[in-house]
Amino acid sequence: MNILQILPSLDVGGVETGTVDIAKYLVERGHKAITVSSGGRLVRELDAVGARHYNLPVGKKSPVSIVRMIGALRDIIRREDIDIVHARSRVPALIAYFACKATNRVFITTAHGYYKKHILSAVMGWGKFVIVASNAMAKHMVSDFGVPHDRVRLIPRGVDLRKFKFIDPADRKHDSREFTAGMVSRITPLKGHADFIKAVSILNRQIPRLKALIVGSAPKDRYMEDLTLLTRRLGLSKTIEFLGARDDIPGVMKGLDVLVSSTTTQEAFGRSIIEAHASGVPVVATGVGGVIDIVDDGKTGLLCAPQNPKDMADKIMKLYKDRALARALAIEARRRIESDFRLEKMAEKTLGLYEEALKIINILVIKISAIGDVILAVPSLRAIRAKYPNANIKVLVGIDQREVLNGCPYINDRIVCDFKGRHKGLSGLWRLGKELRNMCFDIVVDLQNNKKSHILAGLSTAPLRYGYDNGKLSFLLNKSVKDDAPHLDPIEHQFRVLKLSGVKPEDRRLEIWPSESDRARVQSFLAENWIKEDQDLVGINIRARARWQSKNWPVAYIAELCDRMAKEFNIRAVLTGAKSDADFALQIAKLAKSKPVIAAGKTSLMELAVLIKRCAAYLTPDSAPMHIAASVGTPFIALFGPTDPARHAVTSKNCVILCRKAEVRCSPCYSPTCSRKYKCMRGITVDEVFEHIRKFLKEGAFK
Repeated sequence: MNILQILPSLDVGGVETGTVDIAKYLVERGHKAITVSSGGRLVRELDAVGARHYNLPVGKKSPVSIVRMIGALRDIIRREDIDIVHARSRVPALIAYFACKATNRVFITTAHGYYKKHILSAVMGWGKFVIVASNAMAKHMVSDFGVPHDRVRLIPRGVDLRKFKFIDPADRKHDSREFTAGMVSRITPLKGHADFIKAVSILNRQIPRLKALIVGSAPKDRYMEDLTLLTRRLGLSKTIEFLGARDDIPGVMKGLDVLVSSTTTQEAFGRSIIEAHASGVPVVATGVGGVIDIVDDGKTGLLCAPQNPKDMADKIMKLYKDRALARALAIEARRRIESDFRLEKMAEKTLGLYEEALKIINILVIKISAIGDVILAVPSLRAIRAKYPNANIKVLVGIDQREVLNGCPYINDRIVCDFKGRHKGLSGLWRLGKELRNMCFDIVVDLQNNKKSHILAGLSTAPLRYGYDNGKLSFLLNKSVKDDAPHLDPIEHQFRVLKLSGVKPEDRRLEIWPSESDRARVQSFLAENWIKEDQDLVGINIRARARWQSKNWPVAYIAELCDRMAKEFNIRAVLTGAKSDADFALQIAKLAKSKPVIAAGKTSLMELAVLIKRCAAYLTPDSAPMHIAASVGTPFIALFGPTDPARHAVTSKNCVILCRKAEVRCSPCYSPTCSRKYKCMRGITVDEVFEHIRKFLKEGAFK
């Protein structure tokens, strides 16, 4: 693998040290390790192991600089044939994100800090995977930045046990009257140095020859001046020593009797704590954020309240007085380090995550229209799964269509959109786009191909977005095919998009997956209506969707067909439809003498599939139940008027398509209503439908 890590600089610090550690580990195992930063003292360590470094000002927040760096990083990615870009800070992450989108490379982040909710911080949650070092950080990225749980990976930081040698507190070569407490961290208000200084002031009156060391980079700002002034004001100038940034942290640890971590806010992790644990130095730390994952109070260290110098001083004093306790904590802490926080373990998990990121492909299929259209997408889903057996495939469907994919073996999950509720309007569309972007899709296959779906494909920011170039904002796709084959049936129409993406579909079968409980409920429903298990039924879908009045066969025709089937074949009709069709079904039942079973509004979608499968035949206008019948293998007769069967019908072995477009010039008109008294549908007679049923029965097609 070729891995590029990017961060602001490579001076001394936890982020920087972790970056160098991973680079070394990669090189040792034969991988290419590239690092991009503005340079620093640790660059020489990369050079020493054969890891390459590019010096770029990727930490500057200037918009002009960011845009320029996106282009520069894009060139490096292509030149070095990078597989994965791993960003470890916010501005570099923003640069890396867009460079990865331009080059179709995998983007990963490590959230090193407990960020405030800010647009610039949000980029740390945009990685295909987001690495966190503690459970507190995992909760933070999920709750505050909306990162899905399945993209968060907990990889605690590791310490190099070759550098940090364990020294038993009983063996430390100190003057018995000397006691040294230390802090090792960046000098910033969040780290609580002022609280530590105040705690030292309390201890200075109780511990003879107390010494305090503050190690860390010290920017020349007001905070550092305030700390210096506080130290003088408390009379601690001879007790506290500011050592600045140090390269020899293992050496610093050898000189400490206790390490103090006094962070005042949620701490992402606490590298200095595990380094102290590895070195045999007891720890007193504020119980904030990720520190709780490291310090088991009373077992591997002592926790104190944040911003409470008195409590901190009491805990330090406890270790000063009880050397046996200090030794017990140090020994147990070292054992925990060897078990959970070794550098090798951290590096192994990171390398494993890289491999997983390259192996797993996240695919979004968009099909947000009617139930029948979602059923028609099943052959495409099957083909995508065959091409990408290990992919994470999700389908974006409407709230009314979600049940179609219950039990579908070709997908991992559904994403349900509600354009009448939370995803209504432009703000809702933007919100949905953000949700899709947070899922980090590599590929989008747009099987809907309207303006809304193209917008969502674009908002997903997936590197590969496939669909039709049909003038409906299709510029938001970057891989498209001209929609210039209007006479393709719906499945072949979708297959054109799949072929563009490298998928070669062959199997056109429709499928649907009812459960055993669905079957049990249908069996109970039929029993309640005095239907025996071996009794033949013919199902009739009495209406298309409510707005499509022009698709419906006349009520009188349906009633007459019910009676003729009952009289000649002794077959009961089952009237199916939605809840809104219940009154329509009652009209038919009143006109018919044969007492058809009314199932309209009494079944779920999957129960309807079971019921249609139970029927010997099924009659339906152009609507979803036609596709359900094809899915379950029930022979069907489909009636077409205002729509074109060449575009919407999916034929199967035992099906008949009846249409009058040759005789009715205005058909297909694609109008939901009709000013010509629905001539196309009325032109399909009861006689010809009945004769087709007779023919099928005679040939035994329904048996």
